[in-house]
Amino acid sequence: MVIFVLFFMLFGLIALGVPVAFSLGLSSVSVILLFGDESLASLAGHIFSSMEHYTLIAIPFFILTSSFLSKGGAAQRLVDFAIDSIGWIKDGLPMASVLACMMFTAVSGSSPATVIAIGSMLLLA
Repeated sequence: MVIFVLFFMLFGLIALGVPVAFSLGLSSVSVILLFGDESLASLAGHIFSSMEHYTLIAIPFFILTSSFLSKGGAAQRLVDFAIDSIGWIKDGLPMASVLACMMFTAVSGSSPATVIAIGSMLLLA
């Protein structure tokens, strides 16, 4: 019953046009409040006190680094270098994108940051 209400609320909010992140949060918190024994204050305290994976905090900082490299032009220069290096070969654009992603990952240190920074530029190339 709880799972049915959770999914019904989630897909209902998405169908109404609420963004997915807010739909996930609103549906899960409301199901916890409706079917759980905890109050909202104790739920918030429990969420913050049970955060054990401190390494996950680094992911937004990697994405911030990729934003700096992208806005500064370093990512575009890496893509241009990769296209100039092997882009002239037949089907060279996919190989150039892999080369640019390898170089950008070596600089930023994160694969999700590479996807965010280089993926949008390679779609336009």
